[in-house]
Amino acid sequence: MFLKRSKAMAVVSIVLVALFVLSGCGGSTSTGTSTQTADNTKKGPIKIGFLGAKTGNVAIYGLNTIKGLEMAKDELNKNGGILGQQVELVEDDDAGAKDQAINITNKQITQDKVVAIVGDPTTGITRVAGQIANSKNTVIISAGSTGPNVVEIGPYVFRDTLLDSVAAPATMKYVIQEKGWKNVALITSKNNDYSVGLSKIFTDAIKANGGSIVKEEFIQDGDTDFSGQVTQIKAAKPDVIVFSGYYTEAALIMKKVREVGMKDITMVGGDGLQGDDLMKIGKDSVEGVISYAGFSPEQPTPTTAKFIDAYKAKYNGELPDLFSAQGYDALMLLANAMKQANSTDPTKFKDTLAQTKNYDGVSGTITFQANHEPLKSPVYLLQVNGGKFTLLKKVPVQAQ
Repeated sequence: MFLKRSKAMAVVSIVLVALFVLSGCGGSTSTGTSTQTADNTKKGPIKIGFLGAKTGNVAIYGLNTIKGLEMAKDELNKNGGILGQQVELVEDDDAGAKDQAINITNKQITQDKVVAIVGDPTTGITRVAGQIANSKNTVIISAGSTGPNVVEIGPYVFRDTLLDSVAAPATMKYVIQEKGWKNVALITSKNNDYSVGLSKIFTDAIKANGGSIVKEEFIQDGDTDFSGQVTQIKAAKPDVIVFSGYYTEAALIMKKVREVGMKDITMVGGDGLQGDDLMKIGKDSVEGVISYAGFSPEQPTPTTAKFIDAYKAKYNGELPDLFSAQGYDALMLLANAMKQANSTDPTKFKDTLAQTKNYDGVSGTITFQANHEPLKSPVYLLQVNGGKFTLLKKVPVQAQ
């Protein structure tokens, strides 16, 4: 009897010790149902997702964003990573398609276990991906979207871009008041969320600065024949063409503009015009085209100059554009927020990210306002000169 009891007691003791060891090793699952809610500062590499196009019509935006991300990742890892952990990028190609972006966003969060996503560079896809990321408590910061209704999605959605609502009015003030181009032909791409939203901002800015829209025309992304629209525009005799879409269609429009004899008129647009294909396709037709941006390699600050030198060294003398600069800043902003929060838990570092003030980024000084919208200064007005974008004017921006 005593022997049986001793054996029984021994078994109980072993079970109790085992339970104690398991509890000490974190065997309990009562802390939450999502891996995103756990502080993983002492685990493996910190995974940051990239969402954007590596192929397709707007691939240049995504590919250049990746170059900036790679720069930031290498710099962080060289200096010990974030909170002692190395940074790992998870890159996927959404090809500029919303359905692919949805699948990738879900995959990166649920399978790859990223703590944050940089991208998409475009407004329409950012809205879709932002809803998913916000619902899954994962930070997403776009290094390109500039249109409305992005950060309003929720507290996990950010961007580090120059807003259209800030830049378009500054551009129209220059165009109308300084250049004297008051009569405007406005062209909108109807199947492009970025273009539709930007045209609304341009319309208000044109009127606010004393201009008038003498002709409004519509196209669609992917169109190649703009004969009808350009013929109507020529008849209206505008001083300037304002196009709210992307560089491929802009180049083809300006080729047609020159073909019909409009030799002196120029086009003005947003940062959607900034892609090498504008010059490759448009050639001499796009000389003089003006667009705005949140970055220029000309007249750099010390921080920007250091970035430019490192970028040129890494990419065979290539100069960075706004997407590579904003991609670099996006990852550095995330790293700064994690360090400030002393955590890689998105539920924690999202709050320190939101509190970012006067961050000295390579793409300008960045402050997140109370509504999460970035305030960036200055606005760079760029003009195609000799087949490349050159700095036309720097316009300082102040909080309202």
